Amino acid sequence: MLTLGNIFVLMLFATAGAWLWHNHGLRERALERVKQHCGKLGIELLDGNVALKKIGFIKDASGRRRLARVYNFEFTVTGETRHNGTITQFGAHSAQIELAPYPAPFDDTPPVVDVARPSAEVIELSHWRQEHSKWRP
Repeated sequence: MLTLGNIFVLMLFATAGAWLWHNHGLRERALERVKQHCGKLGIELLDGNVALKKIGFIKDASGRRRLARVYNFEFTVTGETRHNGTITQFGAHSAQIELAPYPAPFDDTPPVVDVARPSAEVIELSHWRQEHSKWRP
C-alpha cells in the first residue's frame, strides 16, 4: 500500500526527471542555434557540443533580471587553434552568442560588389561644381 511518504518521494523523482528532460531540450536548442551561427560565419563548431556553464539571474535586453542558462562551446577557424564562445538563453529563447576574438578566415574568392549601391569614389570638388553648375540658372 502506498503511503503519503512514498507518494511524496515518487513525485519528487518524477519532478527531477521532468526537469532533467526539459534541460536537455533547452541544451539541444542552444546547440542548434550555435551550429546555425557558426555555419553563417563560416567557422567550425568543435566537438558538436555545448556545455552548461551556469544557471543564474542575468539582465536581459530590457534590463530585467531573468533566470538564464549560459552554455560554453569551442570553435575553430583554421583548424589549428580552439577558441571559446558562449550562448545565453532565457528559457527557450537565445539572447546572445559571444565569440572570443579569432583570426579572419582566408578566402581566395573575390569580394562581391553590390551594383545597386553607389561606389565610394573620391570626386574632386572642383569637378563636381563644374558638372552641377550648368544646371543652375
